[in-house]
Parts: sequence; structure tokens; C-alpha cells
Amino acid sequence: MRNRRRAPGYLCNMGSGPGNRVNRSVRAKSTELGRTAASRGAEFGRTAASRSADIGRLMRQMDVPWARCAPARMLRETILQFGLAPLMDLYTRPRVVGREVFRRLPHPVLFVANHSSHLDTPTILRALPLQWRQRTAVAAAADYFYKKRGIRHVVALTFNTVPLARNGGGVGNGSTAHVDKLIDQRWNLLMFPEGTRSRDGKLHKLRSGAAAIAQQHRIPIVPIYVTGTHDAMPPGRNWPKKRWVLARRHRIDVHFGPPIWPRAGEHRSELMARVRSFFEAEAGIAAPAIPAPAPAQAAERPAAPVV
Repeated sequence: MRNRRRAPGYLCNMGSGPGNRVNRSVRAKSTELGRTAASRGAEFGRTAASRSADIGRLMRQMDVPWARCAPARMLRETILQFGLAPLMDLYTRPRVVGREVFRRLPHPVLFVANHSSHLDTPTILRALPLQWRQRTAVAAAADYFYKKRGIRHVVALTFNTVPLARNGGGVGNGSTAHVDKLIDQRWNLLMFPEGTRSRDGKLHKLRSGAAAIAQQHRIPIVPIYVTGTHDAMPPGRNWPKKRWVLARRHRIDVHFGPPIWPRAGEHRSELMARVRSFFEAEAGIAAPAIPAPAPAQAAERPAAPVV
């Protein structure tokens, strides 16, 4: 008896053959992996959203709203003008450049400054016109200034600070709801995008949180470049340094730049790159030179025959 010729794919079409069992196993594992990845992705999304909500709730609990009421603003102005200002003038000689920018600025704006000393905040506040100073809040590191209740209230009263998490949490998803509310109430906000004081006085990486807030609220960024505060009171000191009584005071300059408006479709990093360009220009840091293309050489003409 002749053997019947098996049709192609015979083994794969057998109901109980090993090939079919392998296929079913592969399909089952693929489905299981897909479900696992989807569940982990959803869990990660829920975890990130929950973390942002927790950060926002904690920031609102740390915030000191009474420090922005009218009596607190009057007391803060008294402390600044009759307490801090005379002390600072014993050690520093401030100079302000660019205050004419406030003649055509709308409320609110986002002030963005470099950061190398605890003197930066009172120096910038003193440089602001009175009507702007009294409507400007200062973003302060929650993990540094808001750990103790007493310090939290003193700092909020003296500088009108609001807590902001330095360890992330996103923008516009609940973690900065207290800041969003202030801006909606036409409060200006001063931010230090480096996240901490520069230890060497040089400009370091700028985080994009300020750009995200400016884009979300469609408000301009006013860059501020401060020099001299690092020499007067670098990180690690709690009081300005002065070698002797008759020594010259430290020269401090505050430069206000023109407003930088977010552009449609612009990425956060591109907006912060424009802010950084202003800082580097004020610091005298030359932009990286782009090599010019080599001039095209003229083609050699064949020598004319000698007649």
C-alpha cells in the first residue's frame, strides 16, 4: 500500500500536534505579557498622579496664606526698609539696571533669576518698584525652608515665600495648584531655576519648571541677573563677610532683562535656553562660535595655449 502524500502544513494543522501546542503557548504568553505591560503602565500612571496629588496637598498644608494679607504686607515692607536694608547697606553697594522695563509690563509676570547666595532674594525684592514688590511671591524650597513650623512662618512673613518641591512632581497636575492660584490672582512669582545656590558663583543647569508655568498661564518671563552676592555671602555663611571696618563694601548689580514671552509650540527647554542666553550675555560668557564654512575655491582655468 502506497503512503498517502501529506499536505503542506500538515503538522501545524493537526488538532493535537506539538506545533499547535507551541503556537497556543506563544499566543498565551504574548497576551499575558501585553496585559502585564498595560496593567503596569496604568499602575505607573496612577502612581504618578497620586504622587503629584500628594505633593500638592503637602504644599498647600505648608503654605502660609496669611503672610499675603494687607497687614502682613505692611509689616514686611517695614522689615525690609528699616531692618534688612540698613544692614545690607553696611556690607553692599547695590546698583539696579533695567527698571524701565516695568513701565510697559502687565501683571502678572514670572521673575527668573540666577542664584548663588541667600542675599539674592532681599536684593531682588529691594530692586523691584514698590507696587511690584508688594505683589510678588518668592518660590522657596519646601525641603529647606519649610521643615520647621517657626522658620516657615518667619520666612513667609519676611520674604512672602511659597513652598515649592524641588524633587519634581510635574506642573499642572495638582502639585503646583497653590502657585497656579496665586498667579490667577495676579500675583507675580520669583523663581530660581537652578534649584539651589551655586557653590562657585557660576551659572549652572536651569530647570524647566519656570518655563512650564509661564506656558501654562501664558505670562512672560522677566530674567534677572544678579552679580556680587556670591562674593558678599557665599553658601555656607549666614552673614555677609567684611574683612575690616573700613573695608569697601561689596558691589552688587541687579540687571532686569526684557520680557521673554512663550512662543506657540515652543518646547520648555527652548524657552529656558532664551533665558540662559540673557544670563550668559550679562555674565560676559561668549556663545559657542559656529565655524564659518570654508570659502569655495575657484576652479583652475586651463592654461591658454601659447601662439
